[in-house]
Amino acid sequence: MYTEHELNERYIPFSSLRYSTEAFIDYCIPECAPKKNYALIGPGVSQNPNQPVSLREKHGFQVGGVAMPPGKTNPPHMHFTAEVFICTKSQWDVHWGFNPDPLKARIGPGDIASIPTWIYRGFQNVGDVEGFMFTALGQDDTGGMLWGAQTLEAARAQGVHLTEDYHIIDEQSGQEWIEATMHRLQPMTPQEVSQLRSWTPEQMGRRVVRHADLHWSARALLDSAEAGCGGQMAPVIGFGMSEDRDHLAPIQNAHGFSIEWLKIPPGGAVSRHRLACQQVVSVYQGSVDLRLDDDVCFALHGTTDGWDSYAVPADTWRSLRNTGTTDAVLLLMTPGDARKRIAWSAEVVQAAATAGFAIDANGYVALKRFTDRSQR
Repeated sequence: MYTEHELNERYIPFSSLRYSTEAFIDYCIPECAPKKNYALIGPGVSQNPNQPVSLREKHGFQVGGVAMPPGKTNPPHMHFTAEVFICTKSQWDVHWGFNPDPLKARIGPGDIASIPTWIYRGFQNVGDVEGFMFTALGQDDTGGMLWGAQTLEAARAQGVHLTEDYHIIDEQSGQEWIEATMHRLQPMTPQEVSQLRSWTPEQMGRRVVRHADLHWSARALLDSAEAGCGGQMAPVIGFGMSEDRDHLAPIQNAHGFSIEWLKIPPGGAVSRHRLACQQVVSVYQGSVDLRLDDDVCFALHGTTDGWDSYAVPADTWRSLRNTGTTDAVLLLMTPGDARKRIAWSAEVVQAAATAGFAIDANGYVALKRFTDRSQR
């Protein structure tokens, strides 16, 4: 059981986010700066030990964010675990490849792009306002990142160096680079880069899930048909918690976490339930009350300027209610590559049974008269 203080620490309103403009070595490169890097959940991946982190608890994945002015670019880099971009504001070009030329895919608010591991990628704000994207990285330890040779050379020209153990040495700030004893991070050679897998625009296009193209299901939750509920879900990545047996995410390869959208109509709710694992809830639009253990409530809001988030602990009862006058749309990030089984409260199970529905042996919503018959 968590104390109220411990539960409060898991509440991450957008207005509370703190950032670093010196999280990575590209902060010294004019076309890349200023860039605001945020760390919401997880140990953090910044190369700056002073990077503020909202909640350091390990979740099996990391949630961060990035904000950049129009025209600014995050240069080519590579990750060893999954990286997902969740666009919240402005228009962005996600580019990849660099074998030798980058390819591009444009995303806008509500769009989600999953970039494969072991390829170089970057992004640029191509809109006319400061943009923001949430980012999700797989695993508690991502293994660091590799910068392209041109980025390391551009930083070095500004007097900024990255050691092989990922420490930044900035001569502009008075630090000393000692050539004889310090060792720079060595980038991949051109031959090594040329051997990385190439992804065509068509292949990468299947890893971009447009918000306008989401497949919503009104059968994704046991309580969906109950009066005062009506929640719908749309999967994006992996096996989430949808209870619709015909629901498949557009992106199904292992990421170490799943991503799903949840939509609740005005006056609607998702009834009391719990999961055996943690879950990060972020509100894209609208207003919801998140109630935990029946007595602690958090008001979460989503606007074009920012999304409030909450890191729900494992095995904690929760319910969600739309407190606004329009649809509330939430993003759910849940650790693990396996399906997540929802444990509903006894009241929800009974109400569903009265309406003729139950959860079958495989964890999906089904007609109760058939699940009953199978137990005879």
